[in-house]
Amino acid sequence: MTATETDITEDLIRDLLCDQYPDLADRPVTLGARGWDNQVWRLGDDLAVRVPWATGSADALLRKEHAWLPVLAPHLPLPVPVPQRLGEPSERFPRPWLVTTWVPGEPADHAPATRAAEAAVTLAAFLTALHRPAPDEAPTGRDRGGSLAATAEHLDRGLVSATERGLIRDPDAVREVWEDAASAPEWSGPRLWLHGDLHPANVLTKDGTFCGVIDFGDLFAGDPAFDLAAAWILLPDGAADLFHAAYRPSPDAATLRRARGWAVLRALACVHIADAGVHGRPGGKPTWGPPAHAALRRLTAAVRR
Repeated sequence: MTATETDITEDLIRDLLCDQYPDLADRPVTLGARGWDNQVWRLGDDLAVRVPWATGSADALLRKEHAWLPVLAPHLPLPVPVPQRLGEPSERFPRPWLVTTWVPGEPADHAPATRAAEAAVTLAAFLTALHRPAPDEAPTGRDRGGSLAATAEHLDRGLVSATERGLIRDPDAVREVWEDAASAPEWSGPRLWLHGDLHPANVLTKDGTFCGVIDFGDLFAGDPAFDLAAAWILLPDGAADLFHAAYRPSPDAATLRRARGWAVLRALACVHIADAGVHGRPGGKPTWGPPAHAALRRLTAAVRR
């Protein structure tokens, strides 16, 4: 259900800019994407306006990005949408909004990475740079990044539902991956900065490799295994080992086990979202299906080698 009652249109975006940032109001405005939490409107060649529309939590996520991403962005080797201006709630639009830099590229759910070695090294370099110790006041994850064992009920619901819908060929193998991950020793190191939402629609590609990372609304600090799950979701077949070899510091066996468990949960969620898209249900995105099914195939093959 849409949490914003106001229709988000080009006229609204221009009105907001005229009211709060008139120096930007004469730039061309075109719709870029409708995401899970926000709509993204391109503003000229190098900027974008992100406006919350479909979830009530989007307001806090935008403010979090505005507070923290400018601190992290200079250290990252890939372009990210750096906040430039914060729009405050007004009579015209009762929610905050952001002006950020525009990151060019195609979402990986539409244009997957195909150059395995280059993509693996690029993703590893990005996460190596991002995964630095975070300050005490860094945000925690919203229902993510905690103990894997605490996700047992979520795993059960997702796996049973996917199996009943005929979306999973070997549910026992999927469960085996998760159970092994949930029994792994927990992270005992410092809380590290994490992107927190590395699914294929939030990573951009060009010429077969990654060229940008977007949507840091779920930015938080915690166990790096949560982000390392992206290797199975985003990379082509055979590239996960290349990624792990390039990532620093090299992940230990327990971290890799936990990462597989988080990858299972992410892939299951994407399978359901894809199925909703195929059947025209709200929030569905059919393009999320192929990478999710590929990830489950890789994960179950790896645990039974």
